[in-house]
Amino acid sequence: MFQRYEGTAWEERFLPRLTSKQVKELPKDKALVILPVGAVEQHGPHLPVYTDTLIGEATLSQTLERVRADKEIWLLPPVSYGKSNEHIGLPGTISLSASTLHAIMLDIAESLKASGFRKLLLFNTHGGNVDLLNTVSREIRIRTGMMVFYLSPSSLNVAEDLLSSEELEYGIHGGDYETSLVMSIKPDWVKKEFLVKELPDMSSYRFLTLEGKIRFAWKMADISATGIAGDATTATPEKGRIIQDRISTILSEALEELCDFEITDVRGTEPVQQPAGSTP
Repeated sequence: MFQRYEGTAWEERFLPRLTSKQVKELPKDKALVILPVGAVEQHGPHLPVYTDTLIGEATLSQTLERVRADKEIWLLPPVSYGKSNEHIGLPGTISLSASTLHAIMLDIAESLKASGFRKLLLFNTHGGNVDLLNTVSREIRIRTGMMVFYLSPSSLNVAEDLLSSEELEYGIHGGDYETSLVMSIKPDWVKKEFLVKELPDMSSYRFLTLEGKIRFAWKMADISATGIAGDATTATPEKGRIIQDRISTILSEALEELCDFEITDVRGTEPVQQPAGSTP
């Protein structure tokens, strides 16, 4: 079971547990700093409002147990609040505005740059943050010169064989996927007597989708009466453990790759100029 501040991630790779002197002396050329970004928002009648941030912390805790000891990978405390205004009005939701979250990301990045770090990973576990993090990542790159990466572990697509096609299409909030994860991470935080299934009906539309193809703007109250989109009744802790194991395996390898990445290596060679008067 996940325990905060225990294990390799928190005892050996949690940056704030170091002294200022230790941080100064860290080798930073290939060091990767991970900033988890989550949310505090309603997840239906059965899941805690801390679901997104909890999943992020637990995933990184498991992942950092698997990375090579010689890799300089450092974990920051999570930004627990996200852009969750699509859930405003539903109890327990605490949202930052887009401008506030954008400013927080920039401030943290500029502080890391001032400490000599070169690489930052924005590790996101809330769908409502995705578009903003795409924008702010490039802004951090431009303002600080840092190499900036961003990912959402759910985008790794490790659960296709575990979830129904309906769930894969519409289970975007509080359904089988997230409920299974929380069951495996903090089983006592799941109110099993209130598990619910509710899926938006998009069957009559050819092009419109909740995510992908042609999107439409929505808030949760537009598409759900219970606050979820998915089928939590099919969730199991076993599925959650399988998903977490697959994600942490992939991520441990990916984080090592990010440590070795240099953005200057991506640019192609200089184009070959044709001699004057020659025919292409």
